[in-house]
Amino acid sequence: MAFKHGSKAVIKLGTSAAPTTPSDISQYCTNVGNPRSADTADVTTLGKTSKEYIPGLKDGTLGLEGVFDPTVDAHLEGILAVEVGFEYGPQGSGTGSVKYTGKAILTSYEPDTSIDGAGTWSAELQITGDVTRGTYA
Repeated sequence: MAFKHGSKAVIKLGTSAAPTTPSDISQYCTNVGNPRSADTADVTTLGKTSKEYIPGLKDGTLGLEGVFDPTVDAHLEGILAVEVGFEYGPQGSGTGSVKYTGKAILTSYEPDTSIDGAGTWSAELQITGDVTRGTYA
């Protein structure tokens, strides 16, 4: 089995200058989430005793968290409401490691500071279109 520590993960997002060319922001991130789901449509007809469904459309988001830095702040502020390319490698970018690629729109970005801790940020991106699962070469 090819278990790897979460600290090896890689996340890349397009920039305002180059939206389709993902740029590595891993060094600013502490957490990446990639929940995926699929809709279903109820096609139950009269006389049935159990519901029946057909598969529908896929959906997903990218949730990011990190430690505040002016570089990542400029990157994320620059792509708010912009469709950008993304690349996510949950186990890093070593040869044979899984990667997910696609397009997403940054729908929220929240810098956060408190009196007793480091400045942080969180962001959410809505995936648009298909996600491709591949591996790093």
